[in-house]
Amino acid sequence: MCEAKNFYVWLLEVLALLGILALCLWLALRPQSPSYTIVDFSIPQSSLANNKGQNGTFLYDLEIENPNKDSSIYYDDILLTFFYGQDTVGQRTIPAFHQGTGRTRKIIDYVDANPRVWRSLLNAISNATAEMKVGLLTRIQYKTWGKKSKHHGLDLQGHLKIGSNGKISGKKKKIKLTHASKKWRRYKA
Repeated sequence: MCEAKNFYVWLLEVLALLGILALCLWLALRPQSPSYTIVDFSIPQSSLANNKGQNGTFLYDLEIENPNKDSSIYYDDILLTFFYGQDTVGQRTIPAFHQGTGRTRKIIDYVDANPRVWRSLLNAISNATAEMKVGLLTRIQYKTWGKKSKHHGLDLQGHLKIGSNGKISGKKKKIKLTHASKKWRRYKA
């Protein structure tokens, strides 16, 4: 009877040790989400000076960082949307791509502004009270040890305060995109 009890205690210890080992492996290999940062945003002086015109463009510089040392990331198309209030100023679709482990990708591009919203945005910029929102939607897959994970959806947002010079104003010159609040998601639908 005593030998059977010792065997069950030994078996319980082995199972506990395997459970702790599995937990440690899961914590060590669990991939982190990529970080998205608007490094630069500007409205060219030609678009600012063209206050009477209906057309305008703005430039952005998006930095996408993969913090994982053992997982690469496969991105589906990334939809980047700029809002002024609840109105869409412009959108840009970044094509799908693969990002290696520990890499950073910079995307420098422009967006043609919606003429209906452009004039009100220019008026707010001339008063130095413009605040835009940036929304980012995409789906990603992690590849760890040769195996791809399921798709993970990302819905991120950031707030850009635009000064009268058409550039990001305030202390923070880099705007990190964070998970969108449920309240803001309602407005996008």
